[in-house]
Amino acid sequence: MNAKNIETLKKENMNLAEKIYIFDTTLRDGEQTPGVALTVDEKIQIAQKLNNLGVDKIEVGFPASSPGEMESAKRIKNRELDSRLVGLARSLTGDIDAVIDADLDYIHTFIGTSPLHRDYKLKKSKEDIIHSSVVAIDYAKDHGLTVEFSAEDATRTERDFLFEIFNEVVDAGADFLDIPDTVGVLTPIVTRELITDIKNNFKTPISVHFHNDFGLATANTLTAIECGANQAHVTINGLGERTGNCSLEELVMALKSAYNIDLGLDTTRLYSLSNLVGRLTGVKMPVNKPIVGDNAFAHESGIHVHGILNNASTYEPMSPEMVGHSRKIVLGKHTGANAVKAKLKEHHIDLNEKQFDKVFKNIKSLGDNGKCVTDDDLIAIAITELASARETPIVIKGLSISMGANVSPTATVKLEIDGVEKETASTGVGPVDAALNAIRELIQDTMDIELEEYNLEAITGGTDALAEVFVISSDSDGNKSTGRSTNQDIVMASILAVLDSINKLLLINRSIL
Repeated sequence: MNAKNIETLKKENMNLAEKIYIFDTTLRDGEQTPGVALTVDEKIQIAQKLNNLGVDKIEVGFPASSPGEMESAKRIKNRELDSRLVGLARSLTGDIDAVIDADLDYIHTFIGTSPLHRDYKLKKSKEDIIHSSVVAIDYAKDHGLTVEFSAEDATRTERDFLFEIFNEVVDAGADFLDIPDTVGVLTPIVTRELITDIKNNFKTPISVHFHNDFGLATANTLTAIECGANQAHVTINGLGERTGNCSLEELVMALKSAYNIDLGLDTTRLYSLSNLVGRLTGVKMPVNKPIVGDNAFAHESGIHVHGILNNASTYEPMSPEMVGHSRKIVLGKHTGANAVKAKLKEHHIDLNEKQFDKVFKNIKSLGDNGKCVTDDDLIAIAITELASARETPIVIKGLSISMGANVSPTATVKLEIDGVEKETASTGVGPVDAALNAIRELIQDTMDIELEEYNLEAITGGTDALAEVFVISSDSDGNKSTGRSTNQDIVMASILAVLDSINKLLLINRSIL
């Protein structure tokens, strides 16, 4: 949808607030992700990054809950950030005192309002809950605090009671009314009806805090904003209790790219911020996570890549640069020739048509075997093909390895040497050693070689990594040559690398090189 259509949609079907605030709760609700515990220094790092991003408010934690929470709140406050800092508190004067002691001037106070919370958690009547809420807000306002009031489990609270308690806390001086979808049961159509109803009945700014139990947190938050919500609670990477909260990066970029609403944040910091939080919390993002996942701007399909190479907008709703990410052309069984050629050009590798055809078929074969070919893989494959372009007096024709418990591996190798096939079997301390011993035996009448250096490296991680072998061989005259090969099979990669170096030595001896 183009900008003009978006503007029309906004005017006709949305009731957007004049200002939309981003309230980040990564350091509070995000830290409640099971298994996550941040140190004070880690919280400070994240708060600084959020401030640099430009979020309006940062919920720094729950000061009354532990000495560490109090310390992190105080130390973040001492950083003198531009973002407004918020402390969480139950509707208890002791919790509010902790927020005051942390030198914070914005409090987010909450109490359960649904029948489930009233009857099973708090064991309090409606009247008691209203009384506790009003007393807490009176106390906070008397101490000069900005107050955001959350009716915990609001979306499962009877509408008449929700409105009753909202009326009371507004009269007490609440500055924001927060609607938490505590267990993520909202759907967009219900969100629209609820937020519209609240906006029609209250002039106090509305905040929303939506959880993601059914994967609808971002959709529900966007719907709430369409209906006039003034503020959205979010977390980096969508962290939080159970399945988490509305994702900061998803919401911000959806507003910017799909709604044409720029909140003034430096979105180029999103990817690095996501990675930082992922490292500090140990919660790695799925590769298909929107905006910040490894595959968010990755393309393999030949049709898609062809479009991307001509105009990235054909298959990308935003540019990766907008969020500090980068585009990846992934090579595999769906890859087209254009993608491979573009990648080779990017790495300044020139292949003739025959060489390219071999490389392309190799990539397709690896893809059919379940291998995703990285840039490093491609470079290694192409270099191997370039190295094999010269005359090869010795060519491998066959290889088999036999191994057994407590028995030395045996390699049977067949070589074609100057047009004559020879075959032998040899043992070794391992399959590679056995294969190289067999090669030495087969070529002993042709030349005497010594393997001076052998290096094996897995190009990429995982059990399907390509093996790249680099060797240096020497002959009896002191000539040396290098050999290189890339293959999924370590033994074959080793043999091809050694034969590459041997062929070079033969050509040297025959004065061809």
